[in-house]
Amino acid sequence: MKKRKITEEALNKYRLYLYEQEKSIRTIEKYMCDLGKLSKYAAGRNVDRALVLKYKDYLKNEMDYKTTSINSFLVAANQFFEFMEWHDLRVKTYRIQKETFMPEDKELTKEEYKKLVNTAAQTGKMRIGLIIQTICATGIRVGELASITVQALKSGTVSTYNKGKERKIMLPKKLQKSLLCYVCKYDIKRGPVFQTKKGKALDRTYIWREMKKLCREAGIDEEKVFPHNLRHLFARTFYGLSHDIVKLADMMGHSNVETTRIYLKESYNEYRRLLEEMDLSVEI
Repeated sequence: MKKRKITEEALNKYRLYLYEQEKSIRTIEKYMCDLGKLSKYAAGRNVDRALVLKYKDYLKNEMDYKTTSINSFLVAANQFFEFMEWHDLRVKTYRIQKETFMPEDKELTKEEYKKLVNTAAQTGKMRIGLIIQTICATGIRVGELASITVQALKSGTVSTYNKGKERKIMLPKKLQKSLLCYVCKYDIKRGPVFQTKKGKALDRTYIWREMKKLCREAGIDEEKVFPHNLRHLFARTFYGLSHDIVKLADMMGHSNVETTRIYLKESYNEYRRLLEEMDLSVEI
């Protein structure tokens, strides 16, 4: 059997293939980063099924990765094997039972969200405060923030193109007014509302870093505050009012409501309240 090795040439061809499949730059970089772990483990050795199974075991038992992360690495490997036509090397991912509730230490409450926004206002951090409001009040992905341009503000409706599809995002009136005041104050006449001095959209690393700084000033656990958790708060709040998961899926830009369900986990306190209210435990 011909020896199979993960070479720089093969990786470059795979990267080009992903690009031709119209994967986003961020997705491509993630695939290549995940795949890089297998390449490093193989270290130039022949890649056979025994090596891949040992790699899977190595990730699980020797590295301090979450099971979801390990599955991500295995999916990246399997997709690469498909591309290389090494079909016999594909391995199964680990099955994970879905959590029925949002862990208390991960859930961002509406009160904490408002405290963040108020702290931003009180400390003169208008931009990060508005970024947080924009993500949470619209459910937009952080990568879609660049779609909110000065031109789009006037209509109150934003068109975004993500994961191969276009969708419309409506800006709440209060948010629209705040953003219009912001661009007026800082003389931003065109392009993304949230931009660098050179007029380019802010990158997610900057946004993440500024959110963490704001957390420390507001006295809120940094682990709770990141762009995706703001989307979770949007989803839970919207569903609490509408109880319409199909409409929420449209708002979130999901093609499948099963994806949307992930955002609707009950809070730890609510789950605890329901268990206690059932009153099925008997004191002996």
